[in-house]
Amino acid sequence: MLVHGLWDTPRLFRRLIQKLEQQNRPVLAPHLPHRWGAVPLQELAGLLDREIQSRWGQDEIDILGFSMGGVISRLWLQDWRGASRCHRFISVGSPQRGTITAQWVPHWAFAGIADMKRGSALLDRLNGDVSCLQRVECKSLFCRWDLTVVPGWQAVLPLGTVEEVPVITHRQLMRHPRALAQVVQTIEA
Repeated sequence: MLVHGLWDTPRLFRRLIQKLEQQNRPVLAPHLPHRWGAVPLQELAGLLDREIQSRWGQDEIDILGFSMGGVISRLWLQDWRGASRCHRFISVGSPQRGTITAQWVPHWAFAGIADMKRGSALLDRLNGDVSCLQRVECKSLFCRWDLTVVPGWQAVLPLGTVEEVPVITHRQLMRHPRALAQVVQTIEA
């Protein structure tokens, strides 16, 4: 399962999907319409749950979330009982501890973006109790110089392993050949 972020579509994963399909891995990358960040992340996690149920039912899955998609995936894991059926969760450049770039965004106008503020009620709640994630193999990949998730080294889960990706921009986390090779290697591990 591949979950895109803000201002993205599943097309973002085109190269990654090609690499995974060469290995005969079943892949689903649904479109989650976020309306420029206005849709609350909890609502997007509900849409993700419907997509997963439709494609895989109760089968165990691996999930990779990029940027905001990593927080949506985490909501599915923690609030929609996804952790009970997920083997591995890979968070790539996701503001799991919030991002300064969302600090001044009003919740009434852009709830999805505001959910990603540092110190938001949503992220504080998710980070406050990660016990259900103990059974999931969690991995965080981040870009130190990320200008979307600021500071970049805060784009990590509060548990699991952490790896820095040697790129210089947020978008390169899913587009640069070195980053893609590192993501594929993480998926294959």
